Formats: sequence, C-alpha cells, structure tokens
Amino acid sequence: MDNNIYQVYEDEIKALEEEIKLLTEKDEDIQQESTSFSHEEILKSIKSFQRETQGESKGHESPSDLEAQLESLEADLSFLTKLTGFQFTSHSKKTVERTRERRVEKHRLSGNCYSLSFQLEFQLLETQSQEKVSAVVTDLSIVMEPREDSDVSKFVSSVQEQRNLVTFFRSLSTYAEWLEHRRRTFLHFK
Repeated sequence: MDNNIYQVYEDEIKALEEEIKLLTEKDEDIQQESTSFSHEEILKSIKSFQRETQGESKGHESPSDLEAQLESLEADLSFLTKLTGFQFTSHSKKTVERTRERRVEKHRLSGNCYSLSFQLEFQLLETQSQEKVSAVVTDLSIVMEPREDSDVSKFVSSVQEQRNLVTFFRSLSTYAEWLEHRRRTFLHFK
C-alpha cells in the first residue's frame, strides 16, 4: 500500500513538472513578443525611468552613472540617425512557431529614411543544428509611399523577391540621401 501512495505522489510530481515546463515556455513566448512603441513612447519611458532613478540611490549604480549612460546612448542613437538617415518609429515581433530546432518570428517595422517613409513585414526563420544557428528571411513585404520614380518600385519588387534586407537598407539610405540633396538644391534655386 505504501508503494501505491508513493507512485501516486510521483505521478502527481511528474504532472506538475510538465505543467511548470509548459507554463515556463509560454511565459518565455509572452516575454519575447513585443508591442509597437513609437519614438514618443520610448522618450516618455526614458523620462519616467530618469525620474524614478533620481530618487533611488540604493541600486548597483548611482543615478548620475545611469544618467551618463542614458545620455551616451541617446548621443549614439542621434549619431546613427544622422549617419544613416534612418529613424524607426515602431517595431513589433511575434513568435509564430517555436520548437527546439527552429523558431519562426513575424516582425513589423516602420520608420523614415530622410524624407521617405517605409513599412516592412517579414518572417525570420531561425534554425539550430548542433552548435550552429542560422537565420533566414522567409517572407518579405515592403510598403513605401508611392512616388513618380518607377525605379523605386522596381527596386522594391526586386528586394522582395530576393528577400534581402541588407540591400534594402543600404540602397534606401543612399537613394534617400541623394533625394534629400536634390530637394534642397531645387529649393535653393526657387
């Protein structure tokens, strides 16, 4: 009879361990999914964080150290925005499928490059084999505001077929920068 009681307890423990494992995986998925944040919402969060840390001095770092780090990060972000012309306004990520060997995430990204606005939607397939992890863009959809220039729409179609995000960002940055130079030149002569 004692063995039966122990077996019942062991079965209950195994069931609870499985439930804990499933809930942990579900919690990880929820934490990985992000919502869209606008530039203004990020700045509000930064300011809120600054206000909270000004009153707290018991942390690992002093508020002045955190403020210096924040200012450094803001300066880095400003430099990168000026250098590339990209300003991202929102991003969202959702895990579509997750197993041990592969994970599929759906990303939505929108922003501006100088005066051109864009929206991207793509799926990222990450596969893991032994100690190697690879990531591939599987679906890519690019939406840009309509322009008279048909070369831009041809370029966007080509990038969508190739599913090459690096080419898109590099080329868009160069094109938008020269478009901005051209616009300023024409304004100068008006």
